[in-house]
Amino acid sequence: MDRLVNTVRPYAWGSTTAIPELLGTAPTGEPQAEMWMGAHPGAPSRTARGALNELIAADPVRELGERTVDAFGPRLPFLLKLLAAGAPLSLQVHPDLAQARAGYAAEGAAGIPIDAPHRTYKDANHKPELICALTPFDGLCGFRDPVESADLIAALGVDSLKPYVDLLHAHPEEAALREVLTALLTADREEMAHTVAEAHAAADRLGGEHAPYAILAHHYPSDPGVIAAMLLNRVRLQPGEALYLGAGVPHAYIDGLGVEIMANSDNVLRCGLTPKHVDVPELLRIVRFEPNEPAVLRPEASASGEEVYETPIDEFRLSRFVRAEGAAPTDVTAATPQILLTTAGRPKVGETTLAPGESVFVPAGEAAELTGAGTVFRATVVA
Repeated sequence: MDRLVNTVRPYAWGSTTAIPELLGTAPTGEPQAEMWMGAHPGAPSRTARGALNELIAADPVRELGERTVDAFGPRLPFLLKLLAAGAPLSLQVHPDLAQARAGYAAEGAAGIPIDAPHRTYKDANHKPELICALTPFDGLCGFRDPVESADLIAALGVDSLKPYVDLLHAHPEEAALREVLTALLTADREEMAHTVAEAHAAADRLGGEHAPYAILAHHYPSDPGVIAAMLLNRVRLQPGEALYLGAGVPHAYIDGLGVEIMANSDNVLRCGLTPKHVDVPELLRIVRFEPNEPAVLRPEASASGEEVYETPIDEFRLSRFVRAEGAAPTDVTAATPQILLTTAGRPKVGETTLAPGESVFVPAGEAAELTGAGTVFRATVVA
């Protein structure tokens, strides 16, 4: 197995303290948003044998196993992260696999460079993801009942928002949500800036359930995403709880530290809360305008002590082991590749001791055993 040396991404929304506190290192004063573990070419993990993506490319069957290569091709199909939000992330959705393939091919045929700021599809893969809270974690996920959104917006008492309130009372619900989001994203920018400023002042004054939107407006003044966020369910995860995000579901993370796993893709369509490009027509084609309550996942324990977060896709499988002092060794040998990440204690994988925030890559079929006390997250695939 290989101890991983991982890259921390300094995105502006990152917390300055959460990842250093987990790692037991001194804060630098700069935001530390994500620590990537995997073989993504943008920031591959490094090992004593070389960069993980290069090791896999040199001998995919040896590193990933035949089942994984047959199912997903010669690359690690998931990316594991520590995610530390100190400020809200962009409001966004991800395409399904067919949409990603079609969009990537169309933009390629149009000659749009991969690194162009107005390019939407960076690859031909979908990006389902799972976030598991390590601290209390705030986010937005999926459309709430439109009438509830109407009440929330109406309580602000902003005259320019009244047409949106009226639309949210219309039927069918899906059409009402589509019309409101379209109107918000295509509104005159100067008029919307004034509306958001009024909504910010009202949310500050009201507090309570309006307080999160005052925070959004503080970070993104004049952004229509502040109002669009009121269309979504607010979710607060407790440590150990998780949220699965499938294709077409609008979402945003607001605050907290978590373990995130996703299919190995960078396809993001933004709805707001961002200075980056918003492709409104493509976004409206991808979003699923279906109001529903987000399902908070809690791990299901097995006889081995492994607690699994069940999801409907195969590119990744996330589980954890919460080991007490004196617990018997646990065999975690698998026919699939895996990354093991410690978030508490100092357990061992084989002879390798892992402090919080440290991780190892275990090639397919490599013998691996957990000993010692602590919490270990296990990322692998279903193949």
